[in-house]
Amino acid sequence: MDDKLFYEDVEEGTEHESSGRTVTEADVVNFAGLSADFNNMHIDEEFAKNTVFKTRVAHGMCVLSIATGLWFTMPRLATIAFMGLQDWRFSGAVKPGDTVKITRKLVEKKEHKRPNMGFLNWEVNVVNQEGEVVQKGIWVILVQRKDS
Repeated sequence: MDDKLFYEDVEEGTEHESSGRTVTEADVVNFAGLSADFNNMHIDEEFAKNTVFKTRVAHGMCVLSIATGLWFTMPRLATIAFMGLQDWRFSGAVKPGDTVKITRKLVEKKEHKRPNMGFLNWEVNVVNQEGEVVQKGIWVILVQRKDS
């Protein structure tokens, strides 16, 4: 049985929420190594104590990467490709020990020139354990139609 959601299975206004995930020290350190982004804000606690955040914060792109994983804890789509981000904003800091989840709401369905697929534009919010939106924007996903 195929439990994926196809283009026809979702309507504008459909909403989903992911499970939560705690951002760890290891996530931040590993992402610094992976990305070669060794900004002191992320890796040096003494430096970070003298900033507006008073402690180290996770890389914005690290949190976005975690969000992509959380996407897959929600009902699965018959995804062909992730097409991109629109109006993505980093609106709050995420610190090691914070727990984040994502919410998504389908805000637009667009036909594709090929009849076996279509675009789903999802408003995505990354939310911390306090309910604060720390990142947000639109994810554009290309999905299959049922008769493809």
